[in-house]
Amino acid sequence: MTRREVSERFKGSLGGWLWAVLIPLCMLVIYTFVFSVVFKARWGEGPESKTQFAMVLFAGLIVYGLFADVLNRAPHLVLANVNYVKRVVFPLEILVIVAVCSALFQALASLVVLLVALLVLNGKIPLTALLLPLVWAPLVLLSVGVGWLFASLGVFARDLKQITGVMTTMLMFISPIFFPVHALPASFQTVMWLNPLTFFIEQTRAVLIWGRMPDWSGWAISILACSLVAWLGFAWFQKTRKGFADVL
Repeated sequence: MTRREVSERFKGSLGGWLWAVLIPLCMLVIYTFVFSVVFKARWGEGPESKTQFAMVLFAGLIVYGLFADVLNRAPHLVLANVNYVKRVVFPLEILVIVAVCSALFQALASLVVLLVALLVLNGKIPLTALLLPLVWAPLVLLSVGVGWLFASLGVFARDLKQITGVMTTMLMFISPIFFPVHALPASFQTVMWLNPLTFFIEQTRAVLIWGRMPDWSGWAISILACSLVAWLGFAWFQKTRKGFADVL
């Protein structure tokens, strides 16, 4: 199902699978110009090249894109598969897992581009990059849990699919994608760390670009919290799925 889902995204297009790489690159060029040239954003204290800024920016966009993709699609998942609800016995929770796997494919395609850029521009890829799957493990759990919650709510509240677009846009600008957390006043930094994506964006940059070890205490807290979100999301989905057929 994941393979079919990914194939249908690019089916019939001239670019085919290349769009998985070209679209993120186009957005990266636009964001890099706007924030590094127009708004003069900087990550370090010293001089910084546009390519370095772009790589740091791209790492944040990859993390955000993975979560936002799942969040935007979740309210449609059950509604788009009515036959699975009414006519066959089917484990509907798998629909969310398929959506997360599809989003992971897009994220991995972008990640390959970033790794190639690191190798070409910096001459090496830090060994800590091997720890990225561990860094992303809680993020995947969070995405699955939120996906189950929104997939269920989307059946009963059809307006939710309109709201998630606004939510993901807001999430983009309250996440440290275009600016570092330390650039904010201390009071705002505390609020920024309440955003669950902040930790994953910062840790992705740490292991991929700056060659630092992950914050293991923060990772342990995040794996527990995201596991709880996944469990609650699954419990909610299973409890409410009994009413799907009646509503649909």
